[in-house]
Amino acid sequence: MNAQWPAAAQAAEAELFDDTLACDALLPADFRPGAGPGRLAQAEALLLGLAQVEDLRGEESEDKRGELPMLAQRMDAKLDLMLVLLGRLVRQSGQALPPRPLRWSARGLRLQAGGLALPADGEAGLLRVQPSDWLPDELELPATVLARADDAGGSWAWLRFPALPAGLEEALERHLFRMHRRQVADARRR
Repeated sequence: MNAQWPAAAQAAEAELFDDTLACDALLPADFRPGAGPGRLAQAEALLLGLAQVEDLRGEESEDKRGELPMLAQRMDAKLDLMLVLLGRLVRQSGQALPPRPLRWSARGLRLQAGGLALPADGEAGLLRVQPSDWLPDELELPATVLARADDAGGSWAWLRFPALPAGLEEALERHLFRMHRRQVADARRR
């Protein structure tokens, strides 16, 4: 937490991130004021599908990948490359979300606003965030602006999610846990 942020921003930081798992990341994201209710069912389906793929990749990573026949290993590697290429093509052909520094929990997130026109505190909108770098799909979640602040790192907005359906909240917590686990593993390797 930045001690130079105003009291409202510090309170929003505590509300969103105290006593819960949170991840810092650089992900494609934006916020649209006044936009619709989001796509909650699609967000849950996306997070569940992403978890299944990551579970399969995790099971086959270091230990079991060597046990697979060489042909299966090559097909797996080709599929990974195709997904990355497909993701790049989709991002090039459409309006790609700009990568932004953010801090994310199941309660909401702090987003570097850089160039976003944010409504006043308390106003609602639609948060779009791409949860995975290799899959060019995005979550669309309703959010409310809790606070805004500026510091040397730029302009920041604190966005709170409304009460989400239980399945979506669980899928989001699971995704954040996986992100956190990868960040810890990456830090240990360095």
